[in-house]
Amino acid sequence: MDKALIPEGVKRCPLPVFGLWILLLLAVIAWGVYAGLTVLVKGLNVTGLNNYFGFGLYITVDLGIIALGAGAFFSGFMYYGLSRFFPRLKELHKIINLAVIVGFCCYTGALLVLLLEIGQPLRGWFGYWHANVHSMLTEVIFCISCYAIVLIIEFVPIILENRKLDAVKPLHVFGHNLHEIMAMFAMTGTFLSFFHQGSLGGVPGVMFGRPFAYRTGFFIWPWTFFLFTLSAMACGPAFTALICRIIEKVSRKTLVDRSVYELIARITGSLLLIYIIFKTLDTLYWALDTAPDFGLKLSDFYRAPYGMWLLFTELGLCGVVPVILLLTPQTRNSNGLLFLGFFLNCAGIVINRFAMTVEALAIPVMPFDQWAVYIPTWAEWAPCIAMLAYGAVIVSLSYRYLPIFPREKELNP
Repeated sequence: MDKALIPEGVKRCPLPVFGLWILLLLAVIAWGVYAGLTVLVKGLNVTGLNNYFGFGLYITVDLGIIALGAGAFFSGFMYYGLSRFFPRLKELHKIINLAVIVGFCCYTGALLVLLLEIGQPLRGWFGYWHANVHSMLTEVIFCISCYAIVLIIEFVPIILENRKLDAVKPLHVFGHNLHEIMAMFAMTGTFLSFFHQGSLGGVPGVMFGRPFAYRTGFFIWPWTFFLFTLSAMACGPAFTALICRIIEKVSRKTLVDRSVYELIARITGSLLLIYIIFKTLDTLYWALDTAPDFGLKLSDFYRAPYGMWLLFTELGLCGVVPVILLLTPQTRNSNGLLFLGFFLNCAGIVINRFAMTVEALAIPVMPFDQWAVYIPTWAEWAPCIAMLAYGAVIVSLSYRYLPIFPREKELNP
């Protein structure tokens, strides 16, 4: 039965080995579910969150994984929207299915973890029914929810390409018709993602009471609105490429042409370069103009354990270095350096999300306040790790039973 479900003409590992892998992942997910239930039953007091840190590991992982999942919307935008003007972008067809699956895992996983962050998930529907139209978070919750639905719609035709399902004529016709109108959903997803990525950055940017995060901006939008969107576009396709490479290493197969990685490297490297330039200008303006207006200097914002090393790591090691690795032909020709560039690209964006949430809350804003340190507990680590295991389950099942790589048979005769 298992062999009948595997795409025709390709090889997969023995079912017992795959079953053990899935059982291991399910055990990790069970641990995360147990931790999540503990949080829901006993409250957020079992976490490291307190009166200083209303945001913590949950929201850092949420923001980071949503940025990394941006490969779905930006790859779709380039393939469906720009490839007619730039034919080279048609190469993304070889990895677009994986981008959709990774995006689906990131967004649905982030929504699951968010149920713990809001503290009272039974009132989660308040954000939809009693929407605060003056809050950026209202736009975020609507756009993320709608885009998750778009990703489900984009995932359905990929599922229907399974050998057994495709043999059912009504399902074959339905899947084919969905493929024909997929460009419409891709463009809708681009619209939704652009605004919620930006609004996630706009939330800390408008926090006047938090000088570390507060930014001036363009009309009603702080600079962080645009920086968050640009950084997500820069790291999303890189994360998809990393996942693809991990699958290749585990399966010991070549799944996409080297030219696909080269194309993604040039695109993400160029976007990251633009982001680093604007991020550096934003940081300089904040340090030399915005912060002094609050009567503060740069050293007031960086103390152990949240020292200046975080800023240098974000902009230097995980900013300038990957730009050089991804845009220099000599380093791009080395697989090790190429994927190191992809990894540092993604790591830098996650550090940025951490800095704009946890680090921003650690800095005292009242004369009687002291520096606060946030340490997440097991009840926070477990659901976040379980979310990664959940994504691994989806990707593993998709790779085994769905033809997500159009060139796999040709590249592995």
